[in-house]
Amino acid sequence: MDSIHPIWRSAAMRDALVRRDAGAIVRLARRAADITLAELGKQVGYTAASLSRMERGKQPMRDVLLLQRLAACLDIPPHLLGLAPPHQRATPNRPGAVRVGTQALFGEEGGDPVQRRELLATLAGAATGAVLGPPAAAHVPAKPSLSGLEDLLLHRQQGQALALDPTPSAVTAAVEASRQDFSACRYDALARALPARIALAHALGADGHPEQAATAVAELYSAATRLCIKLGEDGLAAVTADRALTAALSGADALTVAEAHRMVSSAWRRQGHYARATDIAVTAAQNLAGDRTTDATERLSVQGNLYATAAYTAAKQGDRHTAHALIAEARATAGQLGHDALLRGTVFGPSQVLLHQVSISHLLGDAGQAVEHARRVDAAALPTAERRARYWIDVARAFGQWGKPDRCYRALLAAEHAAPQEVRRDAVRTMVAGLMRHDRTLPGVQAFAHRVGALA
Repeated sequence: MDSIHPIWRSAAMRDALVRRDAGAIVRLARRAADITLAELGKQVGYTAASLSRMERGKQPMRDVLLLQRLAACLDIPPHLLGLAPPHQRATPNRPGAVRVGTQALFGEEGGDPVQRRELLATLAGAATGAVLGPPAAAHVPAKPSLSGLEDLLLHRQQGQALALDPTPSAVTAAVEASRQDFSACRYDALARALPARIALAHALGADGHPEQAATAVAELYSAATRLCIKLGEDGLAAVTADRALTAALSGADALTVAEAHRMVSSAWRRQGHYARATDIAVTAAQNLAGDRTTDATERLSVQGNLYATAAYTAAKQGDRHTAHALIAEARATAGQLGHDALLRGTVFGPSQVLLHQVSISHLLGDAGQAVEHARRVDAAALPTAERRARYWIDVARAFGQWGKPDRCYRALLAAEHAAPQEVRRDAVRTMVAGLMRHDRTLPGVQAFAHRVGALA
């Protein structure tokens, strides 16, 4: 289609150009060239369904490699799709910088194998240097010890002197520090600090502040449950979740009670009791819906997380219908909230629903759909290191399920860059062991396997 084709002078094209609507520009050019979505999809490495969503504005068309291919296939002047001239697209090298974005993972389904290998080698080397320091210093850190938490649960620390006076401000600071440790994936620091923080919160109750103590103890035990789940200590997670709920029911507010129920639900799921876990989360969300004693934003955030947790659990059980119905409830709740919110150490909002949709699609065996959901997430905008790392790990799972080991590996490198301690978990080690079995030629994969403990 040459530059004098009537389509370029049409009112529809002028309108699309004014709006800088890449999808509309591509749609008009494709139709003018009499090319079907299926034909174009084969040329650019995308499905017809994906291209259709992009043309209609239902899915962002931001991938530079895709835009370049579309421009070439349809003879669209590159600048009309927002593409800079080649000499302007080069990114200056920055020492220690690690560039692992959605473009690198979702850019093209085909591509030059040599270029993909070169990219992997660059990413692997950059991740090693920027995240872990010089190769000679690399080692496999020990798993964070939960012995202090076990001692506390067995009442062996009662009567020990506290490092701080149990004042309301000291306990509030302890709760906030625990939230920050978890959000930043500082699991070793959290494991060391939690026993003393929980003991401090307990002491506040004996010092005449029972309601604040109940809330703080419940929140700290909820943090302990999340930590135990991260470290694969499912038996201990069941105990800490029960302690969280017991403390919450002794005088905490409705939101803390609901969050404690979510931890109990997660603990039951980890034990394989999926139906019971789903019911606990859904019931807690429904009970919270009628509560008007709490802030509306916080209520919607906690309620939405409960529905999302229940949806994930249903998918874990293989119940497709229930999983889709519950994630729709979470999506509707996120719509009422209108934005992502980090409240009381937990995150909820539209992007969090997308993250759960990635996980749910993977659990239900829909790897392609999981990747489509992942494309819509702006990983850099996720509010915590824990969420960013979890996103990349879920993307890795989807690509692994889809039979794309190089993209699975790239996603794991991105997760390591976001939070090194997040990739030192059993689930990641299993994925890496699979990569080692099927493709040991991936650049740097053996060193990565050693870093995460998959070779230990």
